[in-house]
Amino acid sequence: MQTRITQLLGIRYPIIQGGMMWVGRAELAAAVSNAGGLGTLTALTQPSAQALCAEIDRCRRMTAAPFAVNLTILPSSSPPPYLDYARAIVDSDVRIVETAGNHPAEITELFRTRGLTIVHKCTSVRHALSAERRGVDAISIDGFECAGHPGEDDVPALILIPSACARLTIPVIASGGIADGRTMAAALALGAEGVNMGTRFMLTEEAPVHIRVKQALLSASERDTRLIFRGLRNTARVWHNAVSAAVRELESRPEGASFEDLHPWVSGSRGRRALESGDVDDGLIWAGQCVGLIDDLPSCDQLIRRMVAECRHALARALAMHPVPAPTEAASYA
Repeated sequence: MQTRITQLLGIRYPIIQGGMMWVGRAELAAAVSNAGGLGTLTALTQPSAQALCAEIDRCRRMTAAPFAVNLTILPSSSPPPYLDYARAIVDSDVRIVETAGNHPAEITELFRTRGLTIVHKCTSVRHALSAERRGVDAISIDGFECAGHPGEDDVPALILIPSACARLTIPVIASGGIADGRTMAAALALGAEGVNMGTRFMLTEEAPVHIRVKQALLSASERDTRLIFRGLRNTARVWHNAVSAAVRELESRPEGASFEDLHPWVSGSRGRRALESGDVDDGLIWAGQCVGLIDDLPSCDQLIRRMVAECRHALARALAMHPVPAPTEAASYA
């Protein structure tokens, strides 16, 4: 299954595991890469740049296949040492980086001058075009269905993917709402040359997430996610649990809620504790609407093989509904 994405990244199948805070660790990234996709470590899951170097080394001992490191740069009054993490990535000889959020010139230039392949994740066509002008190699475009931060434009994947593909010259990876071969086929039909998945890979055997959390998400439907931080214009999609309900209640007050009001509920340490302890109501758990399409916990190898087979079947089935017209006949339909 060859596209510009498989050629660019050196992978067998155009399936990428996106960066996920607390989840993007070596055991998951290596399993995805060994199965023919692209696994991704999440830099800020590690407490320091030195710890990231150790995690990269651990992943390299588990797989000889390519893998990426995600570095998401967000505005903060007390930001982590992003430049140190970026230097750890290049000094560890990682060849592929997934970036998201802000794009400090110093870090972007570091990645470019060291020859890394840069996949930039964004939620709008205008931001994708800006990233293309900065020289990134591919765009991962996030539809409104996605887990995490879908942006403020609320554009779903069915509109966003073909819009991005029509205006960009670099390859596009579809993200948000992708969970199986059918949704992968839809993304490819819309012009994408690969897919990126977070929630689906979180619900696999190898994901370092407590089984009680996985079981809770398996029982969820597409109606069981919530949008929070709308008033802060930092919208996030999470699974509906006691913490997200408390956050939404605070935000629904006439005066709204500041980040300081919300911080005790949404701290990263609480989210990590929930994922690791299995207490599903102890912190935010990030999930996309595609949870409604997920009903099992396969290995990454089983998932990717099944997705590729389903994708090929879905594309063949769609093509069989009507024969492809000759070029002159196709022009007459336009």
